[in-house]
Amino acid sequence: MRLVLATRNAHKLRELGALLTQHTVEALPCDVELGPETGQTFAENALVKARAAAAATGLVAVADDSGIAAAALHGAPGVYSARYAGEHADDEDNLAKLLAAVPPEGDTRVAYVCALALVSPEGREDVVEGRCEGHMTHAPRGSGGFGYDPGFVPLDGDGQRTMAELEPAEKDAISHRGRAARALAQLLAAEPAGPGQAA
Repeated sequence: MRLVLATRNAHKLRELGALLTQHTVEALPCDVELGPETGQTFAENALVKARAAAAATGLVAVADDSGIAAAALHGAPGVYSARYAGEHADDEDNLAKLLAAVPPEGDTRVAYVCALALVSPEGREDVVEGRCEGHMTHAPRGSGGFGYDPGFVPLDGDGQRTMAELEPAEKDAISHRGRAARALAQLLAAEPAGPGQAA
């Protein structure tokens, strides 16, 4: 099936393309506007983006909204993860702010959360979610991944390496996005190709 991914994030396009190999995952056309992310949950934001992409392209659209939730901050930064340190902040700025807000001697538990929304031009809507539990390390390590990965040590790993130190296949096996993508793939496998879709 042809799927358009409602994101401008090249990292997400790579990850989801690798996870949804039975489908053709296409980049969002440059002229498509997704609008502001005003939802209070990951699912709400993912649906906003997927609806816009499906309406603009006539293809089944997949949108990801994801972030990190820190126990010490009652779930923050949550849906504000990408702009936690400000609208123009980069990954390093966001991670530095989170590490400053979560004391190393305190509760360092965190969870990555990913909601994937699937919206068809005919109005079908589905949302799946994946989670990955872990803890923050105040000594960021690794050059792989993106976002908060250098400071996130997953519980399902070896307990030592950060997400940024894992090989892509290792990360995909345990990550929030990997789990959500596998749930989405199962959902897609149960459905026939829709109008205008190449199986």
